[in-house]
Amino acid sequence: MKKSRLNKIIALLLTFGVAQLHAQEVKRIDQGWDFLKSDLGGIWEAVRPVGAGNPESVPLWEQINLPHCYNALDAVDPAINYYQGPSWYRKSLEIDNPYLNGHTLLHFEGAGQKTAVYIHTNKVGEHVGGYDEWTVDITDAVEKFKKTAAFKKQFKGKIPLSIRVDNSRDLEMIPSDLSDFNVYGGIYRHLNLKYVPQTALERVFVEASVGADGKQGVVNVRGRLMPFSAQTNFEVETQLYDPAGKIVQTQQPQVNRGTLNLEFGQFLVKKPQLWSPDQPALYRLVTTIKSNGQVFKEESVFGFRHVAFKEKGPFLLNGKRLLLRGTHRHEDHAGVAAAMTDDQILQEMTLMKEMGVNFIRLGHYQQSRKVLEACDSLGILVWEEIPWCRGGLGGEVYQLQGKRMLTHMIEQHYNHPSVIIWGLGNENDWPGDFTEFDQAKIRAYMSELNDLAHQLDPSRKTAIRRCDFCKDIVDVYSPSIWAGWYRGVYTDYKTASEEEMKKVKHFLHVEWGGDSHARRHAEDPDRALAKIKGDGTTDERAGDASLIGGAARVSKDGDWSESYICNLIDWHLKEQETMPWLTGTAYWPFKDFSTPVRPDNPVPYVNQKGVVERDFTKKESYYVFQSYWTAKPMLHIYGHTWPIRWGEKEESKMIKVYSNASEVELFVNGESQGLKKRNSQDFPAAGLRWMVKLNEGNNQIKAVAKNGREILVDEIEQQYQTKKWGKPAKLLVEQIAAEGEVITVQAQIVDDTNTPCLDAKDWIYFGSTGDGQLIVDQGTSTGSKKVQAYNGRALIKLRLPSGTAVVSGRMEGSKSTLLTIEK
Repeated sequence: MKKSRLNKIIALLLTFGVAQLHAQEVKRIDQGWDFLKSDLGGIWEAVRPVGAGNPESVPLWEQINLPHCYNALDAVDPAINYYQGPSWYRKSLEIDNPYLNGHTLLHFEGAGQKTAVYIHTNKVGEHVGGYDEWTVDITDAVEKFKKTAAFKKQFKGKIPLSIRVDNSRDLEMIPSDLSDFNVYGGIYRHLNLKYVPQTALERVFVEASVGADGKQGVVNVRGRLMPFSAQTNFEVETQLYDPAGKIVQTQQPQVNRGTLNLEFGQFLVKKPQLWSPDQPALYRLVTTIKSNGQVFKEESVFGFRHVAFKEKGPFLLNGKRLLLRGTHRHEDHAGVAAAMTDDQILQEMTLMKEMGVNFIRLGHYQQSRKVLEACDSLGILVWEEIPWCRGGLGGEVYQLQGKRMLTHMIEQHYNHPSVIIWGLGNENDWPGDFTEFDQAKIRAYMSELNDLAHQLDPSRKTAIRRCDFCKDIVDVYSPSIWAGWYRGVYTDYKTASEEEMKKVKHFLHVEWGGDSHARRHAEDPDRALAKIKGDGTTDERAGDASLIGGAARVSKDGDWSESYICNLIDWHLKEQETMPWLTGTAYWPFKDFSTPVRPDNPVPYVNQKGVVERDFTKKESYYVFQSYWTAKPMLHIYGHTWPIRWGEKEESKMIKVYSNASEVELFVNGESQGLKKRNSQDFPAAGLRWMVKLNEGNNQIKAVAKNGREILVDEIEQQYQTKKWGKPAKLLVEQIAAEGEVITVQAQIVDDTNTPCLDAKDWIYFGSTGDGQLIVDQGTSTGSKKVQAYNGRALIKLRLPSGTAVVSGRMEGSKSTLLTIEK
């Protein structure tokens, strides 16, 4: 996709939500909330009349805006378990419904994990499930409260809304707390106040189909009225718009009366513009309901595309093979956790697209509508799944929730052309939550989910990952293959994949890769492989993610360097180019994310397998993917975050360049090291590697590539250290950069001669006092108060508008080193 087209899509996505909300009489009520991170004795404590300073004014509430996650920081605080329990939100609303006898609704786009809603002291609705959208009708409760004295006297003509959310541990709730991600709490997606007329649509379902030849598109439209709607005395109009915004057809369908479920007829479109990753053409359907002089409109965006999975073969889109080049995503970000802004979501999806992604598995739950809208507009195919993840199988309440969440996910995201697979579960072979682990019962429930998915949407495939005893139930299956990380060596990847492909009709490999501690690099990244037996075993087993005990494996015994992961990814990508039967793969994940089950990782409580950090900082591996997957010219020297290399005098060191250019020339200290041609099968770095003798001290490294008339240049500066170091003795703490109010501090591990210990991995602890504040609990390599050293150092940032601050750095078992900063 061309850059100019990508920019236009981004601009449209930024404005789409506002236009759609206006058309549907929806108002976001994200601003000006009171929040309390604890429970109340009862709803009366949220609404009772009280003046400031009175005993009844406690507990004290804080001011926040939505989206809001109350685990924004504690999820990655290395000193505590993250908070799992109830919290409260409250706000007074101005209700002014323009429709006579219309209805007033609260529309939640997502709140975790159990929610109860109150108008004054009246409980008006509740919901279980942290990821699907849901609506509460507050019409009657509002009218009832308007008749009370408190409405005028205490609340000055406004409506008091209180919401209790709760993410407490609960074995009979999906997802399991054994999952490798946080079960967050909060109203972490938008909350909308919605006014609708007496007759209104709850949902419109648009089924667009087209043959592989693309000659004729068929659009079948059906809808469902909201439960309170009059089922007679209304008219319907449907208008179809092409991707340029031009009206193609208008219809006034005659609908079947006396039912909430309506058939709106069919459109035929000759030679429709097809949706694809390169040209994500989107059509729009506007459905209008007119009743008693009131009008309700619903806009639905959809696309035409033909999807086919060949048995034991590749994936076809619009009649042509498309290798699915994928990744994964959790709804999680530094400083906000699940409460990502629309801009942050769009930035993340755009970064994926610019890396060359055309496919994503949304792990492991229904995600924000903004994610799906971005996938539609950017051209990213989607596998979306419900959060039946690990733990086994619960009872009736548990199973009903799973079916309800599957129904909601399919209905709410039915129209998105990006979605091609509905996921039914993940790692359902993982016992632990229940006394019983019965494979037959799990199979029976999986079959029920599979049947339900096909009943709700016959047009799409179903899938699961890692539950071998259920792999024959679903349409598409992914086994666990972690060659070179949890088991085996990465050179086993192709053989293991081919063997697994033969066992199922449709094989799609999701989840592969490994952890990398950002800014940690290695001179001999594959050294750990000498300890690993490459016996062809590549599946993850219980305990393989632990850093304690078990068989020799890179996940425990490796160096967690970016250098190793770049080689692992490089090998996988070059092999994928020689697997003509391959449907595709999805790297796990795109971005580092928080998890309660990994407290001992180099950044505590963070799964560090991402190609970008939790704050979007790119790791070196991002560019490996770009070099294989993108057409836009790119060039990147490995080692932008590797300030000091080490080795012997006169020793030749490998310098790697990742690029999609046909040839690259390398210069070191002004001297050409020769021109190399790119060959994807020449591992590593597709042949773009040079063995170079570096000068002791400073070295200037430059790569140059030509793309027609365009010249690409990338440059880095690296020190080369030949002096040997001894045992780590102390920390040197110093300021190394400043930008506005933010100061960057480095803690360097040195021996007793002040020689940097460049292979040291000691834990480093940061603290501060005075006028500044450390930027910590971000879950990043430069935003954690406890972090493992990367090449003998660690960075932290201090926000200091003015005054004096003291920053401390300490190694395990040593005294602190203090740095005084004045501004």
